[in-house]
Amino acid sequence: MFEALTERLGQVFRRLSGRGRLSERDVDEALREVRLALLEADVHYRVVKTFTERVRARATGAEVLEGLAPAHQVVRIVRDELTQLLGGRAEPLRVDPPWPAVFVMVGLQGSGKTTAAGKLAHLLRRQGRRVLLVACDLQRPAAVAQLEVLARQAGVDFFGVPGGMTPPDVAKAGVAHARRGGHEVVVVDTAGRQHVDEALMAEASHIVEAVQARQVLLVVDAMTGQDAVNVAQAFVARMRIDGIVLTKLDGDARGGAALSVREVTGAPILFAGTGERLDGLEPFHPDRMAGRILGMGDVLTLIERAEQAVEAERAREMVKRLREDAFGLDDFLEQLRQVRRMGPLDQVLAMIPGLGGRLPAGLKVDERELSRIEAIIQSMTPQERRQPSIIDGSRRRRIAAGSGTTVQDVNRLLKQYEEARRMLRHLARGQGPRAGWRRGSL
Repeated sequence: MFEALTERLGQVFRRLSGRGRLSERDVDEALREVRLALLEADVHYRVVKTFTERVRARATGAEVLEGLAPAHQVVRIVRDELTQLLGGRAEPLRVDPPWPAVFVMVGLQGSGKTTAAGKLAHLLRRQGRRVLLVACDLQRPAAVAQLEVLARQAGVDFFGVPGGMTPPDVAKAGVAHARRGGHEVVVVDTAGRQHVDEALMAEASHIVEAVQARQVLLVVDAMTGQDAVNVAQAFVARMRIDGIVLTKLDGDARGGAALSVREVTGAPILFAGTGERLDGLEPFHPDRMAGRILGMGDVLTLIERAEQAVEAERAREMVKRLREDAFGLDDFLEQLRQVRRMGPLDQVLAMIPGLGGRLPAGLKVDERELSRIEAIIQSMTPQERRQPSIIDGSRRRRIAAGSGTTVQDVNRLLKQYEEARRMLRHLARGQGPRAGWRRGSL
């Protein structure tokens, strides 16, 4: 979402770094470009004005202009102020006792509220919580059935009634069911509307009061730009909002909602939706998001995704196989699948420090390549997967025909496998990668 903004800011800072010592005029010129970049990214104009004023006040101080590497200090100031703009620090969800802790999801129809409820339930279950999803959206056709499907996919319990009860009564019955069943967390999905109206606010407020909600989470669609900010302002003005869930943050919009909503509403961003899958919801870290926007990567989130994707026991077994030189094509395929579970590859690449800001704007990694690799490996015999060295010309032709690919595709895969095996073997033995390997060969 932030590719265009990242590229524009990167150009500004590169020009600054080429000037050595800076003057106030240099800073003003750079901030003019920053201001334009933020406005083009659909950031609220009042937020842009406040942000640039804060950066200028700090960047024109004697300590910066007369110090060493002033351009680097300006970048640090921009990063710090972006972090503050986004909330300063991560705000955790309050799931401590007394239980059940009840979270009510509110928002407009089409914002991704029901899906966000399922994702939140999935995230909490992975953290070891016993979760109940309660369906109180009785307005939208099939909303109850959709939430039941999400509950099944997330591995959590579900509560819904066929009809005849008001949404607040359903919510109360769901919390009572959770209390009897020993659930620690209840996530309540509520009805939305096409726009903010009094009926929507009244129903949501009655549900919040009926269940004595621990926190009320407003779900807004980041793809709608300034409309998302306007919706958030309308909700905050009419009812209690404890946190915001930004959905579709991996979309093609300009990202202004994420940079505006915290400053404009005062409500913290708790979660960001980054994909269609149930694991596509992650806690929102202002400092990490600021690093992504400035092209500095996000290594902590990358590590967390890797830990979720890779089981510790399987990782130890893989290291053992590498040391024994028993790393075959099945292992290679498993490694690729683990990387795939970390999320879309363009997102993963953007989190690598030093690489995120250098990726071409709008880069989309072709996920079909992984499917092609999988088809080639699955067209091999078990012996060929264990001992790729036996794959001669005739075998390559047979594998290509069986996988619907070409012999060149098979050759390329075997070369990638061999280079990956060699590199991983050296890493497993603590030797590090060899100097002279071609960058990007994997």
